[in-house]
Amino acid sequence: MSMKILMVCLGNICRSPVAEGILREKINQHQLDVTVDSAGTSGWHDGEPPDPRSIKSAASHGIDISQQVSRKLSVEDFEAFDLIFAMDRNNLENIKAVCPPQYLDKVDLILNVDQPGSNREVPDPYYTSDGFEEVHLLLDSACDALVKRIKVSIQ
Repeated sequence: MSMKILMVCLGNICRSPVAEGILREKINQHQLDVTVDSAGTSGWHDGEPPDPRSIKSAASHGIDISQQVSRKLSVEDFEAFDLIFAMDRNNLENIKAVCPPQYLDKVDLILNVDQPGSNREVPDPYYTSDGFEEVHLLLDSACDALVKRIKVSIQ
């Protein structure tokens, strides 16, 4: 069973590229048939690589996200992806505002995967100098839980 997962934040240069990189690494380690991508709700950084601080933080954990390219969430994504994860409530609302009603059940906050119903957010580290490690740790834990969930669902 093949699965497609999309990670979404505002600009697709800080949180969602890290989430994509972490999940892709874990998917490869577990040899799962899952495609991972990321997008932003704003499109402000279309065509740009991730923020250098995100690249550096991911690299410190052995994950290379330097080749990723920012893109804006599209209406086609709702049909193409099985699960769509927002990093925070604002982006969740932005996603839901453009999501066709039949696909709303695909959309959730990423931290609800390992903390169901908590509605916790991955903080945006863009305007900070030290928030990137916290982002990585939160997403690493959520992606561990997501891999476990995927493994259960394909058995």
